[in-house]
Amino acid sequence: MHVATNILVVGALIFIAHAFTGIFSRTRVPDVLLLTIIGIVLGPVLHLVTPANFGNVGPVFTTVTLIIILFEAGLSLDLDVIRGSIRSTLSLTLINFFLTMTAVAFAAHFLLGLGFRLTLMLGAIVGSTSPAVIVPLTRRIHMEQSSKTILFLESALSDVLSIVVAIGFMESYKLGTLHVTQMIGQIFATLILAGLAGAGSAFLWSALLRRIRALENSIFTTPAFVFVLFGIVELFGFSGYVAAVVFGAVLGNIEVFHGLAWMRRYLPNEGITLNDQERNFLGEVVFLLKTFFFVYVGVSIRFTDLPLVYIGTAITAVIFFVRIPAAWLGLARSVPVRDASLVAIMSPKGLAAVVLASMPLEQQIREGAMLQSVTYSVVFLSIVLTSVLSFLIERTVLAKVYAVFFRRFGESQRAGEDAWPVSPVS
Repeated sequence: MHVATNILVVGALIFIAHAFTGIFSRTRVPDVLLLTIIGIVLGPVLHLVTPANFGNVGPVFTTVTLIIILFEAGLSLDLDVIRGSIRSTLSLTLINFFLTMTAVAFAAHFLLGLGFRLTLMLGAIVGSTSPAVIVPLTRRIHMEQSSKTILFLESALSDVLSIVVAIGFMESYKLGTLHVTQMIGQIFATLILAGLAGAGSAFLWSALLRRIRALENSIFTTPAFVFVLFGIVELFGFSGYVAAVVFGAVLGNIEVFHGLAWMRRYLPNEGITLNDQERNFLGEVVFLLKTFFFVYVGVSIRFTDLPLVYIGTAITAVIFFVRIPAAWLGLARSVPVRDASLVAIMSPKGLAAVVLASMPLEQQIREGAMLQSVTYSVVFLSIVLTSVLSFLIERTVLAKVYAVFFRRFGESQRAGEDAWPVSPVS
């Protein structure tokens, strides 16, 4: 496209994204779904844009977007809420990931006729949930803060699980052996060490922030520091995304750490976090990046083989089916029925799955193209299904259907003190 046309499209997308946000607030039709559809129209349908047009900038842009989304979401987390949610988060993450991986492996084995090592690889690729979809979606849905925190932390942790386990299966396919203990050790190492790096960096940045603000045009220095942190942690072989989340969570709760007597000897005299101006600026950056991120995701999706799209549809249905028992087993019984039902439909796939799906093809695994096509279908359809179900649960009798599965959840619901009315469609 001509340069002037490109600039026109960029400006138009920003205005469209604002309109989609308004549609989301009134109808609960998620803006991320509509932006993804625009990308699909521009890419696979009309062939006006391809991922190749972005060159090396595309993968860098998607990574930057996820870093900023995770950091900004981490800033909004409350430490007390995290403490109360961590048990449910860990159990939901582990149960959902391994249930999904196993169920997808069996489904793909019968539908594609592949060996279990390849289908387990596919299950690991699509085993995570996408923070880029979860974060904006949950912010506009009425849920308790603890339930939102569980979903957000699950998406960050499951990305690590998906990456490590999927790469482990790829290596085992090439070598003929699977090192389970090495895989488990790598998961724990990347989570713990990345978390420590994020927390330590947050204390350091809090101590430096007052001096940094004295510099001219310093409002973007905090995101720049997060990029540096991400890069260093990734170069050491750990999860930069986890480091970004922990950095945001600790920086956003720095006053809490200053209130702990045993921590004062290790901390600066005064804990400083981001002010309202910096948070508002960061929110605007997230909005812009999110807009172009989901258009790019739509452009990157390929539907090259219709039978594989049908298989991707079946696998997506399996993923959302096993999400119900995963939520039932993973969540604490104190979680309200409404929140448990919403957790049970939050299984969108995103950037991690798209990136991992390209690796078997790059490593010249014979079935790599097939796995990539199926994954792309699952990514798009899972975003669509999450969006549609979240709308239906808030507006239709589907809420009562899901409530049947979680009827033992929530003290107030069991006592009949707080009925869950179904909102009429406006």
